[in-house]
Amino acid sequence: MSPAAAARTAPATHVHVEEAGDGGPLLLCLHGIGSSSAAFVPQLAELAAYVRVVAWDAPGYGKSADPPGPLSLDDFADAAAAVIRERGCEAHVLGVSWGGVIALRLATRHPELVASLIVADSSVGSGTDPAKAAGMRARAEDLAAAGPRAFAEARGPRLVSPDAPRELVRRVVETMAASVRLPGYAYAAESMASADLRDELPSITAPALVLCGDRDTVTGPDASQAVAGALPKTAYVIVKDAGHLANQEQPERFDAWVLAHLRITARIPERAAARGPAHLPG
Repeated sequence: MSPAAAARTAPATHVHVEEAGDGGPLLLCLHGIGSSSAAFVPQLAELAAYVRVVAWDAPGYGKSADPPGPLSLDDFADAAAAVIRERGCEAHVLGVSWGGVIALRLATRHPELVASLIVADSSVGSGTDPAKAAGMRARAEDLAAAGPRAFAEARGPRLVSPDAPRELVRRVVETMAASVRLPGYAYAAESMASADLRDELPSITAPALVLCGDRDTVTGPDASQAVAGALPKTAYVIVKDAGHLANQEQPERFDAWVLAHLRITARIPERAAARGPAHLPG
C-alpha cells in the first residue's frame, strides 16, 4: 500500500474503503466477486499521483459489514452511489469483473454520478445463459462446503495466466481467502446470476474504456467485446500477457491505459513528472 493510502469505514454506508491521493477527480474502484479493495493495491500506489483513488470492500466483503438482508445488483450499485455521494462529486468508476457489472448498472441507475467508466475483464452478466447462471449460484454452495481458504486455493490460480509469478498467485489466493464469506458472497453470486445488461448498455452516456487480458479464460475477450460493442462511447483495449485480473498481473500496462482514458475524460494534468511519465504499452 502506498504511504499516501488511508483506510477507513464510510459511516453512511458501512462500507470499508482504502483511499490514496490528496486531490483531483475521484476514481472509485469496484473489485471482482472473489476479492476486495486489496485487488487495487497497484492502482492505489500508481494512480494516486493523478487522481483521488477510493477502492471499496463491497458490502459483506473484507472489512465491510455484513448486510442485514439480501442485496440485488441494484442494491450493490446503490451502495456504490452512496460512496460517491458522500464525497460530494461525480466519479470515474473502475470495475473489474463483477465490479464492472456493478459499474455498468451504476451508470444506468445514477448517471449523474458517473463521469466515465473503466470496465475490465467483465461481461453483461451471467443471466444471459441458464448454465452460466446456475454455475454462478452454485459457487455459494462451494464456499459453504469448502470454507474460504480451500475455496480460494481452488479458484484463485484460474484468475491469472499460466505464466503469472508465483507471488502474484499467492497474493490472489490470500486476498480471496481473507475477503469472501457468506452471506455476502451468495448475494453477489445471485446478483451476477440474475444480471443481463444487454438491453440497458446502449442507454449509457458516460464515455467508457473496456479492457481485457488477452489470456483471460474466465470471462474472456468475447465477453468484453460484447460490452464494448454495446456502449455508445467506448474504446476497447487488449492487455497483453494478462489473465482475468489484468490490473494486478500487468499493472503498468493497465494503469497506462487508465491514465490515457482519464487524460481525455477528466483532463488530468501531467502531475507525476518526478516519477516519470506513464507511457502507453506497445
